[in-house]
Amino acid sequence: MYRSFFKQFIDVTVAFIILLIASPIILLVTILLSIANNGRPFFLHARPGKNERIFKVVKFKTMNDKKNEHGELLPDAERLTWIGRFVRKTSIDELPQLINVLKGDMSLIGPRPLMIEYLPYYSEIQKKRHSIKPGITGWAQINGRNSISWSEKFELDVWYVEHLSFITDLKIFFLTIKNIFTASGISADGHATMPKFSDEMKRKMNNIL
Repeated sequence: MYRSFFKQFIDVTVAFIILLIASPIILLVTILLSIANNGRPFFLHARPGKNERIFKVVKFKTMNDKKNEHGELLPDAERLTWIGRFVRKTSIDELPQLINVLKGDMSLIGPRPLMIEYLPYYSEIQKKRHSIKPGITGWAQINGRNSISWSEKFELDVWYVEHLSFITDLKIFFLTIKNIFTASGISADGHATMPKFSDEMKRKMNNIL
Protein backbone atom coordinates (compact mmCIF):
# COMPACT_ATOMS: atom_id res chain seq x y z
CA MET A 1 0.00 0.00 0.00
CA TYR A 2 2.82 2.43 0.84
CA ARG A 3 4.68 1.75 -2.43
CA SER A 4 1.59 2.02 -4.63
CA PHE A 5 -0.28 4.93 -3.02
CA PHE A 6 0.97 6.61 0.16
CA LYS A 7 4.50 7.22 -1.15
CA GLN A 8 3.24 9.40 -4.01
CA PHE A 9 0.78 11.22 -1.72
CA ILE A 10 3.61 12.03 0.71
CA ASP A 11 5.89 13.04 -2.18
CA VAL A 12 3.47 15.61 -3.57
CA THR A 13 2.50 17.01 -0.15
CA VAL A 14 6.05 17.38 1.15
CA ALA A 15 7.36 18.73 -2.19
CA PHE A 16 4.70 21.45 -2.22
CA ILE A 17 5.45 22.46 1.38
CA ILE A 18 9.22 22.57 0.80
CA LEU A 19 8.76 24.68 -2.35
CA LEU A 20 6.68 27.20 -0.40
CA ILE A 21 9.16 27.40 2.47
CA ALA A 22 12.24 27.50 0.21
CA SER A 23 10.81 29.94 -2.34
CA PRO A 24 12.88 32.95 -1.05
CA ILE A 25 16.08 30.89 -1.29
CA ILE A 26 15.15 29.60 -4.74
CA LEU A 27 14.49 33.17 -5.94
CA LEU A 28 17.80 34.48 -4.56
CA VAL A 29 19.82 31.58 -6.03
CA THR A 30 18.05 32.01 -9.38
CA ILE A 31 19.14 35.66 -9.51
CA LEU A 32 22.76 34.89 -8.52
CA LEU A 33 23.07 32.02 -10.99
CA SER A 34 21.56 34.18 -13.74
CA ILE A 35 24.40 36.63 -13.17
CA ALA A 36 27.07 33.90 -13.04
CA ASN A 37 25.75 31.96 -16.05
CA ASN A 38 24.79 34.72 -18.47
CA GLY A 39 21.07 34.58 -17.76
CA ARG A 40 20.81 30.79 -17.57
CA PRO A 41 20.12 29.74 -13.95
CA PHE A 42 18.53 26.39 -14.83
CA PHE A 43 19.18 23.52 -17.14
CA LEU A 44 16.88 20.75 -18.36
CA HIS A 45 18.33 17.35 -19.08
CA ALA A 46 16.62 14.25 -20.42
CA ARG A 47 16.87 11.32 -18.01
CA PRO A 48 15.26 7.88 -17.80
CA GLY A 49 12.60 7.48 -15.12
CA LYS A 50 10.35 4.65 -14.04
CA ASN A 51 10.32 1.84 -16.62
CA GLU A 52 13.00 3.85 -18.50
CA ARG A 53 10.45 6.48 -19.58
CA ILE A 54 12.34 9.62 -20.59
CA PHE A 55 11.59 12.91 -18.85
CA LYS A 56 13.40 16.22 -18.39
CA VAL A 57 14.90 16.83 -14.97
CA VAL A 58 15.13 20.44 -13.75
CA LYS A 59 18.27 21.55 -11.90
CA PHE A 60 20.12 24.71 -11.04
CA LYS A 61 23.01 25.32 -13.43
CA THR A 62 26.12 25.23 -11.23
CA MET A 63 28.72 25.24 -14.03
CA ASN A 64 29.31 27.71 -16.84
CA ASP A 65 29.84 26.75 -20.49
CA LYS A 66 33.44 27.90 -20.93
CA LYS A 67 35.42 26.02 -23.59
CA ASN A 68 39.07 25.61 -24.55
CA GLU A 69 40.68 26.67 -27.81
CA HIS A 70 39.41 23.49 -29.47
CA GLY A 71 35.80 24.24 -28.64
CA GLU A 72 35.63 21.57 -25.95
CA LEU A 73 34.11 22.19 -22.52
CA LEU A 74 36.67 22.77 -19.78
CA PRO A 75 36.87 20.24 -16.90
CA ASP A 76 34.07 20.43 -14.31
CA ALA A 77 36.37 21.89 -11.65
CA GLU A 78 37.21 24.85 -13.91
CA ARG A 79 33.59 25.50 -14.92
CA LEU A 80 32.13 25.34 -11.40
CA THR A 81 31.23 28.93 -10.45
CA TRP A 82 31.59 30.32 -6.92
CA ILE A 83 27.84 30.39 -6.40
CA GLY A 84 27.58 27.00 -8.11
CA ARG A 85 30.07 25.54 -5.64
CA PHE A 86 28.00 26.83 -2.72
CA VAL A 87 24.73 25.65 -4.25
CA ARG A 88 26.18 22.18 -4.87
CA LYS A 89 27.77 21.95 -1.41
CA THR A 90 24.48 22.77 0.31
CA SER A 91 22.45 20.58 -2.14
CA ILE A 92 20.35 23.61 -3.09
CA ASP A 93 20.91 22.59 -6.72
CA GLU A 94 18.42 19.76 -6.16
CA LEU A 95 15.52 22.02 -5.11
CA PRO A 96 14.12 22.63 -8.65
CA GLN A 97 13.57 18.87 -8.94
CA LEU A 98 10.66 19.32 -6.56
CA ILE A 99 8.84 20.46 -9.69
CA ASN A 100 9.53 17.03 -11.20
CA VAL A 101 8.07 15.47 -8.05
CA LEU A 102 4.89 17.53 -8.37
CA LYS A 103 4.64 16.50 -12.05
CA GLY A 104 4.94 12.83 -11.09
CA ASP A 105 8.24 12.24 -12.91
CA MET A 106 10.21 11.73 -9.69
CA SER A 107 9.87 10.81 -6.06
CA LEU A 108 11.49 12.52 -3.09
CA ILE A 109 13.40 9.30 -2.42
CA GLY A 110 14.63 6.76 -4.94
CA PRO A 111 17.59 5.94 -7.20
CA ARG A 112 19.06 9.08 -8.78
CA PRO A 113 18.12 9.60 -12.46
CA LEU A 114 21.28 9.06 -14.52
CA MET A 115 22.27 9.61 -18.15
CA ILE A 116 20.27 8.01 -20.96
CA GLU A 117 23.51 6.82 -22.54
CA TYR A 118 24.08 4.43 -19.62
CA LEU A 119 20.92 2.39 -20.29
CA PRO A 120 22.42 -0.18 -22.72
CA TYR A 121 25.16 -1.05 -20.24
CA TYR A 122 23.09 -2.03 -17.20
CA SER A 123 23.01 -5.69 -16.19
CA GLU A 124 19.62 -7.30 -15.58
CA ILE A 125 20.09 -6.77 -11.85
CA GLN A 126 21.04 -3.12 -12.25
CA LYS A 127 17.96 -2.49 -14.40
CA LYS A 128 15.84 -2.97 -11.28
CA ARG A 129 16.70 0.61 -10.34
CA HIS A 130 14.25 1.69 -13.06
CA SER A 131 11.32 -0.32 -11.67
CA ILE A 132 10.41 2.65 -9.44
CA LYS A 133 10.51 6.43 -9.84
CA PRO A 134 13.92 8.07 -9.50
CA GLY A 135 14.44 10.29 -6.47
CA ILE A 136 16.00 13.57 -5.40
CA THR A 137 17.86 11.65 -2.70
CA GLY A 138 18.25 7.97 -2.04
CA TRP A 139 19.98 5.09 -0.29
CA ALA A 140 23.16 5.57 -2.35
CA GLN A 141 23.22 9.30 -1.55
CA ILE A 142 23.27 8.77 2.22
CA ASN A 143 25.87 6.02 1.86
CA GLY A 144 28.58 7.92 0.02
CA ARG A 145 26.90 9.92 -2.76
CA ASN A 146 29.68 10.80 -5.26
CA SER A 147 32.51 9.36 -3.14
CA ILE A 148 31.60 5.72 -3.85
CA SER A 149 32.17 3.68 -7.01
CA TRP A 150 29.56 3.14 -9.70
CA SER A 151 29.24 -0.56 -8.83
CA GLU A 152 28.61 0.31 -5.16
CA LYS A 153 26.09 2.96 -6.18
CA PHE A 154 24.11 0.49 -8.30
CA GLU A 155 24.17 -2.17 -5.58
CA LEU A 156 22.73 0.35 -3.11
CA ASP A 157 20.06 1.42 -5.63
CA VAL A 158 18.91 -2.17 -6.14
CA TRP A 159 18.94 -2.78 -2.38
CA TYR A 160 16.61 0.17 -1.95
CA VAL A 161 14.20 -1.07 -4.62
CA GLU A 162 14.02 -4.45 -2.89
CA HIS A 163 13.61 -2.98 0.62
CA LEU A 164 11.44 0.07 -0.08
CA SER A 165 9.31 0.95 2.94
CA PHE A 166 8.09 3.96 4.90
CA ILE A 167 10.67 3.34 7.62
CA THR A 168 13.50 3.17 5.07
CA ASP A 169 12.33 6.39 3.41
CA LEU A 170 12.07 8.12 6.79
CA LYS A 171 15.63 7.10 7.62
CA ILE A 172 16.91 8.35 4.26
CA PHE A 173 15.06 11.65 4.65
CA PHE A 174 16.64 12.50 8.01
CA LEU A 175 20.11 11.23 7.05
CA THR A 176 19.93 13.38 3.91
CA ILE A 177 19.35 16.45 6.07
CA LYS A 178 22.35 15.46 8.19
CA ASN A 179 24.52 15.02 5.08
CA ILE A 180 23.51 18.44 3.77
CA PHE A 181 24.87 20.10 6.90
CA THR A 182 28.07 18.03 6.88
CA ALA A 183 28.49 18.33 3.06
CA SER A 184 29.63 14.70 2.91
CA GLY A 185 30.16 12.70 -0.28
CA ILE A 186 29.77 15.64 -2.67
CA SER A 187 32.87 14.85 -4.73
CA ALA A 188 34.78 11.78 -5.79
CA ASP A 189 38.55 11.71 -5.19
CA GLY A 190 40.27 13.94 -7.75
CA HIS A 191 37.00 15.18 -9.25
CA ALA A 192 34.76 18.18 -8.68
CA THR A 193 31.67 15.99 -8.96
CA MET A 194 31.30 12.33 -9.96
CA PRO A 195 33.54 10.93 -12.74
CA LYS A 196 31.63 9.97 -15.85
CA PHE A 197 30.51 6.36 -16.23
CA SER A 198 32.92 5.85 -19.16
CA ASP A 199 32.82 3.00 -21.65
CA GLU A 200 35.82 1.44 -19.93
CA MET A 201 34.07 1.51 -16.56
CA LYS A 202 30.90 0.09 -18.11
CA ARG A 203 32.77 -2.83 -19.68
CA LYS A 204 34.68 -3.53 -16.48
CA MET A 205 31.59 -3.52 -14.33
CA ASN A 206 29.53 -5.69 -16.69
CA ASN A 207 32.35 -8.22 -16.78
CA ILE A 208 32.19 -8.44 -13.01
CA LEU A 209 28.38 -8.60 -12.59
